[in-house]
Amino acid sequence: MLRRMSVGSFSAVGENFRRLTRPQRNAFLASLMAWSLDALDFFLLILCIPAIAGEFHSKPSSVAEAVALTLIFRPVGAFLFGALADRFGRKPTLVVNILCYSVVELSCAFAPSLPWLLVLRALFGIAMGGVWGVGAALTFETLPKEGRGTFSGLLQEGYAIGYLLASAAFALAFQHIGWRGLFVLGAAPALLIFFIRSGVEESPVWIAARADAQRRKAAGVRKPPLLANLISYLPVFLFLIVLMTAFTSFSHGTQDMYPTFLQKGRGFSAGLTGWIAVIYNVGSLAGGFVFGTLSERWGRKRAIITAALLSIPIAPLFAYGHTPLALAAGAFLMQFMVQGAWGVVPAYLTELSPAPVRAILPGLAYQLGNLLTSQNLVLQNRLAERWHDYSPVLLGTVIVVALALAVVTACGRESRGVELAAE
Repeated sequence: MLRRMSVGSFSAVGENFRRLTRPQRNAFLASLMAWSLDALDFFLLILCIPAIAGEFHSKPSSVAEAVALTLIFRPVGAFLFGALADRFGRKPTLVVNILCYSVVELSCAFAPSLPWLLVLRALFGIAMGGVWGVGAALTFETLPKEGRGTFSGLLQEGYAIGYLLASAAFALAFQHIGWRGLFVLGAAPALLIFFIRSGVEESPVWIAARADAQRRKAAGVRKPPLLANLISYLPVFLFLIVLMTAFTSFSHGTQDMYPTFLQKGRGFSAGLTGWIAVIYNVGSLAGGFVFGTLSERWGRKRAIITAALLSIPIAPLFAYGHTPLALAAGAFLMQFMVQGAWGVVPAYLTELSPAPVRAILPGLAYQLGNLLTSQNLVLQNRLAERWHDYSPVLLGTVIVVALALAVVTACGRESRGVELAAE
């Protein structure tokens, strides 16, 4: 059954992609690559936590504070870059955003101490926080509504692509260049700027909205302040924050501690850990494709709830396997479901967000969810250090957050097929 679902999903991806015009295709690819390379930079730190802890003579839980700071400051970036995108356009804002996170990632390679690294990761959080919302707005305001769920699954799996690239780099290069060398490689996303500047057009919805705003201004009608706009959509905003808190708990709760679990809990080498991470990120990619496409037939809510609940019976293999084969299989299936649910998110949040705040509201809600779960990895590591066992922490996390995500999603409204107009 899984094979039939995957084949059907990949066929739908190919068919929908062929129907796109060149500007639509380039906008999608730019957003996908920006998010993928952003995730690459984020997960390089996740994979290197044991090595960084060793160099700075700290516990993994202390280095995990760097991850927490990244998550804490991501809402700042979502607000800042989202506001810039609503005012100056999606394309130029995305260019500036990519340049910022690339420069900070390079700076991390030269951090002289753990406190310096913590400061730099906080700055990285600001830069990382803007990419998702700006890219999603550019993508879904440019693409046709047909196949939006499929492209949502593809776009969100940029996160898994970034994790996969980071895992492969860790497996192949860590033993030769160390964690600092990997952070130097993490500055490569800056090259993407040249493609965006030359090959990507501005969102047609934003262009129409700007023309309308100019007509209103000429007629003496003033645009409401940004904060007033957000407050006017407060019920939707609050629901999205709660939803994204559940989503970020689901992803970070199953992903961030797993490399440390494999190295510290199971004694696997950095190379073996990296290859297992590659395997479970292939599962992430497949899950996003499958459930993103299924959301076009089932609806957004049903696809999310199904993926979340199916992760629970997989949790024992994921958390208590002992051999590399068992753990790779459990992690593959777990991330198939986790990123399957996440594959629906870009389309779902964009569809639920009103046009005047579409670049800022989804991304800000997403990153506020990250803020509310920012201590997740620190807490998980401290519990594992106290109990001298990572497995019950991972198992308990999956069960609690999967149920919470299913319940919160059930309380929302369906949005499949809505029009994304300028007003």
